Amino acid sequence: MRLDFDTYKEILDTLTRNKSRSFLTGFGVFWGVFMLVGLIGGGSGLKEILSNNFEGFATNSAIIFAQPTTKAFDGYRKGRKWNMDYSDVDRLKAQVPELDIVTPMLSGWGSNVTFKNKKSSCSLKGLLSNYAKVESPKIYYGRYLNEMDMQQHRKVCVLGKKIYKNLFPGGGNPCGQLVRIDSIYYCVVGVDYSSGNMSINGRAEESVVIPLTLMQQAYNYGNQVHLICVTAKRGIKMSKITQKMRDVIARSHSVAPSDEKAITVFNTEVMFGMLDNLFSGVNFLIWLVGIGTLFAGAIGVSNIMMVTVRERTTEIGIRRAIGATPKSILGQIISESILLTSVAGMSGIFFAVMILQLAEMASTTDGIVTSHFQIGFWTALGAVVILSILGVLSGLAPAFRAMSIKPVDAMRDE
Repeated sequence: MRLDFDTYKEILDTLTRNKSRSFLTGFGVFWGVFMLVGLIGGGSGLKEILSNNFEGFATNSAIIFAQPTTKAFDGYRKGRKWNMDYSDVDRLKAQVPELDIVTPMLSGWGSNVTFKNKKSSCSLKGLLSNYAKVESPKIYYGRYLNEMDMQQHRKVCVLGKKIYKNLFPGGGNPCGQLVRIDSIYYCVVGVDYSSGNMSINGRAEESVVIPLTLMQQAYNYGNQVHLICVTAKRGIKMSKITQKMRDVIARSHSVAPSDEKAITVFNTEVMFGMLDNLFSGVNFLIWLVGIGTLFAGAIGVSNIMMVTVRERTTEIGIRRAIGATPKSILGQIISESILLTSVAGMSGIFFAVMILQLAEMASTTDGIVTSHFQIGFWTALGAVVILSILGVLSGLAPAFRAMSIKPVDAMRDE
């Protein structure tokens, strides 16, 4: 069938002959595509929102901390309080070669940070520079702590997002300004805009980070450490070396190696695995609902086209009588189906993308998009391909029905 302007005009006239029926039929396809694209884009944004809660945190990491013992061991009763020390960091590095990063942390709660007449409560964290490989900071101004800060015990700090906004409500670069924390003045060298809900002795946005060596000295912690954060080398599962790490620490502190509560190892690998499984289930559900709705719309188009063909039996018979070939009849019916599904489907894509764009704009904070409610190029292309296929499939049954009409039978029905 040769598609020209007259052919398209004839197809359009046919579809607009009964506007209500064509609209309601197309709405089924529109809603199916709208749901599919909207669910995919919304699912992508939801995944990013959930992932932002663990933003920047290494997926192959673990956090080790000490708690009162729950088992008697080596002459000590259960319930004994104990602390890890800096020597445990060196022991883990030497005796657990599967580890990549081993970095300690000191923490302080209830501290107040002051700048001029502005004041904010905060969590104080003493860290080494390599902690950035465990929880990556999102530096908005300045820089993160470096090795020179550690070696020279510099009185410098990195402010969390909420602390920065409380102390500097007018905005601007605070680097070089002096803030006071518990009677000690620190020079601000950076602002960390990380906003995840992964709280390692305090959320990043509500914390002030200072050099670990300085915190040991200023707060008389000596050799003590509150947490030890570790990451495994590539290809090593953290769950495989958890007990090995526990054994190394237990031997040095007369703690039972089997006392998992006394030496708690929080394995983030397990948490991220559960998150991945959740996303896989959500993605499957999205495609199931979206494709199901889309097919329901396509079936509706096919049924309506069958009704249309039946109503046009006489017209098709006359066309056959004056020389129209079965191929041309087949082409016209399929073209009508493709046009209806394409217009309705592309409208669904357009409105879905528009809604997703509005959702993305609503998730923008300080000019930073926190969640991307978008569909990828290949997803959009796939939706167009599915539309084309559905258009053809929806028109096949009515088209073959039209091809089977004989001129004599059509005249007899008339």
